[in-house]
Amino acid sequence: MAERSSIGIIGTGWVGTSVAMSVLHSGAAQELLLHDARPDLAEGEAMDLAQGSAFYPSAVVRAVEIEDMRSTRAIVIAAGKNGSPTQTRLDLLKENLAILRGIAVQLRGYQGVVVIVTNPVDVLVYDFAEVSGLPPERVISTGTMLDTARLRQMLGQQLALDAHSIHAQVVGEHGDSEVVLWSGADIGGVPLRQWSGWQAEYEAGMAHAVRTAAYEVIRRKGSTNHAIGLVTASLLAGMLRDERRVLTVSRVQNGALGLQGVALSLPCIVGAGGALQVLEPALDAVERAALAHSAEVLRAARASVA
Repeated sequence: MAERSSIGIIGTGWVGTSVAMSVLHSGAAQELLLHDARPDLAEGEAMDLAQGSAFYPSAVVRAVEIEDMRSTRAIVIAAGKNGSPTQTRLDLLKENLAILRGIAVQLRGYQGVVVIVTNPVDVLVYDFAEVSGLPPERVISTGTMLDTARLRQMLGQQLALDAHSIHAQVVGEHGDSEVVLWSGADIGGVPLRQWSGWQAEYEAGMAHAVRTAAYEVIRRKGSTNHAIGLVTASLLAGMLRDERRVLTVSRVQNGALGLQGVALSLPCIVGAGGALQVLEPALDAVERAALAHSAEVLRAARASVA
C-alpha cells in the first residue's frame, strides 16, 4: 500500500469526472489518478482538475495507465456505457461486463479496494470478484447508497424534515427489484409507520419514485452523475479513514440472510479493508420475500451472460 492517500478512477466520462470532483472537494485523496480508454480525455480532465487546485484540499491529479494504479488504496471503476431512458440497468450488462472483465484481469493481485459504479453494479461486482480473484470484502459498489439517499430525501420532503434525521434503507439490487425496508424506518427512534401524518398508502408510490428516479434524470439530461459522485466520494472518505460506517453497499454475499451466489446490497460495516461485515437487518415477511426475489433477478441476469 502507498503511504499517501491515493485513489484511482478508471473511466472519465460524466460519472467518473463527477466522482473525481467530489473526491477532490472531500479531501479524501492526496493523489488522484485518472485513466480512460481515450487517453486524451483522461489527460484533459486531469489538467482541468489540477488547474483548480487552489479551490480544494491539496492533491496531485494526473492521468496514468491502469498498471500505475496498483499502489493506490482504492480504485473506482466508472468505465462503460451509460443507460438511456428506455434501458434498465440490467440492459447494459453484456457490453459493460466485457469492459470490466478486461480491467479485472489487469487488477489481479491488487491490494486495495475496488469500488464499482458502472451499471449494473451488482452483477459486475460478482463477476469482477470472480475474474480478479480479489476477496469479496474488497470488491464492492456503491450499491443502494444512492437509492437510500433518494428515499431519505423524498421522506424529508413529505414529512418536512431534514433528510439527515431520517433512518431508512433500500437493500437488494441497485435497480428495479430493490427493496425499501419500511418496517425498520424510523425518525428519532419513532417508527415511521407510527409517525403522525404518515399513511401506509404513501409507501408504494414513494418506492416507485425512488426506483425510477434515475430514469427521470436521464430522460431530462442524459445521465445521472452528480449524486453518484457525491455518494462515491463519501464512501471513499469514510473508508480510507477507517471510520467503520454502516452503509448499504453491494458485495458478494456469503450467507447473510441465507443469501449465497449473488452480489447485492445489505448494510455493511465499511472500513479501510472494504465491506468488512455484512449486517442482517430485521425484515418483515413481505420484505424478506422481496429480497429473495431481488437475488433471483440478479442470479438470472448473471446466468444470461455466463
